[in-house]
Amino acid sequence: MQLNTGEPWMTPVDYGRSLHGLTVNLLVREIDAALSFHREVLGAEVVYSDPDFAVLRRGEAEWMLHADHTYLEHPLSRLLTGRAARGIGAELRLHGRDPDEAEGAARRLGFTVLAGAADKPHGLREAYLIDPDGYLWVADVPLPDAGGGG
Repeated sequence: MQLNTGEPWMTPVDYGRSLHGLTVNLLVREIDAALSFHREVLGAEVVYSDPDFAVLRRGEAEWMLHADHTYLEHPLSRLLTGRAARGIGAELRLHGRDPDEAEGAARRLGFTVLAGAADKPHGLREAYLIDPDGYLWVADVPLPDAGGGG
């Protein structure tokens, strides 16, 4: 079922053909509710949004959101019923997003900070943040003194 009654930003066929490499598509309860996390916490640009679908971008990364109601006829929909957190065991990493800024935005907006910004032995400063649908996002930047040795 689709709620959008207007013209899409591009046809689904054209958008599908524009994709390459690895993409991420997240199912969310409600697009508008998800957008504040993606804009404010992750610092993402909203390329397009309607009640059914959104495309977000930060740097070279681009990802999609689909509202749950668009998947009602999809076999995956029966797995979503009653689940509080989605994607458990997967980390969605957004490289180049300042983890201290992301953590501050998450706290200010009332989102869950699973682990605050901290320097890690693998050369990154990271913050672990949970979006309103339960997906775990890791905002990170390289540490300034991170060496290239292993």
